[in-house]
Amino acid sequence: MRIGIEAQRIFRKKKGGMDVVALETIKNLQKIDKENEYIIYASQDEDTSYCIEETKNFKIKYIKGLSYVDWEQVWLPLQAQKDKLDVLHCTSNTAPLWSNVPKIITVHDIIYLEKKSWPSNANPYQRLGNYYRSIVVPMGVKTAEQIVTVSGFEKANIINRFKLDDSKVEVISNGVNNVFRRVTDTDTLNKVIKKYNLPGRYILFMGNTEPRKNMRNMLKAYAILVAKQSKAPDLVITNVGREYLNKILEEIGENWIEQKITLTGYADFADLPALYSLSEFFAYPSLREGFGLPIVEAMACGTAVITSNVSSMPEIAGDAALLVDPHAPASIAEAMNRYVSDPELKKQIIQAGLKRYKMYTWEESAKKLVNIYDSFAFNQYSKKVAINLT
Repeated sequence: MRIGIEAQRIFRKKKGGMDVVALETIKNLQKIDKENEYIIYASQDEDTSYCIEETKNFKIKYIKGLSYVDWEQVWLPLQAQKDKLDVLHCTSNTAPLWSNVPKIITVHDIIYLEKKSWPSNANPYQRLGNYYRSIVVPMGVKTAEQIVTVSGFEKANIINRFKLDDSKVEVISNGVNNVFRRVTDTDTLNKVIKKYNLPGRYILFMGNTEPRKNMRNMLKAYAILVAKQSKAPDLVITNVGREYLNKILEEIGENWIEQKITLTGYADFADLPALYSLSEFFAYPSLREGFGLPIVEAMACGTAVITSNVSSMPEIAGDAALLVDPHAPASIAEAMNRYVSDPELKKQIIQAGLKRYKMYTWEESAKKLVNIYDSFAFNQYSKKVAINLT
């Protein structure tokens, strides 16, 4: 069987969540599937440190395009047809609208179809991306042979939104890369501390300018914690700039906590295990997630987690995190205060997390995906036989 996998952005240095999922999926498919033939379609970019290489049955083809749109809607389907694929697996929500090649689409979430996720303070790039997905995803879902998504919560959303049969949507959970383990090596830890100028004790929060990541309420909650706990750990925030932080602090009237906040800028993938391991605990009070991969990454590093009691997050975290109302800063602050005040509770949550993260492996995810590919091949063969018999 000849399988094409769309992985346009896996070679970019600053990978997003969907890029990581595509990369991990491909790497584990390479380990377990020596029979099917794969062609990986990507844009040529600068990453060489953490990516994939060709093997006997995995070939990489670079496709050029002026933008994401023409790359996906014009050049990808043309190349897929030229390569005579049996199926094209699109990994990042969207897919070519016109293609002679049957499609499997991984729809991580449908947040961009929920108008409340388009706030006025979203930047132009975010709004353009949401607009593109809002047009392409509904059409792609209808024409795809199979939809893959990452949680039971998101499967229910997709089925309800598009009125699909249950059998058309398969859940394949994300996994945890083996690099996410407790870091104890002193040299490694010291290098990361120096690189990001980390304070002695800190709470880790993965920031983002995307409003659903809930930075505003996280900062309000941290201000409540600091007002209550004079010895509260500092707050370390990744992936945002000082100007954006100051803007939010000004708007919420909490400028006084700036001195207790450290910004790392973009955190390199290789440094994430150490950032988790060094933290007192990890706060992830997102408003909406299809899965929430950082939750299980932190668990694998032996770090206590706080996350939200909405969307997919309770499903993924189970009893291995403190769940909060992400709309209520007081709820987030209370959970942080519990960890600060109760070391025994934090220890119990850490132990629960070290058990739970083992439920999520990329190898198991890849095995399930191969089963889908094989089922697709069988169904296509059955259809051909039925046509020939008639």
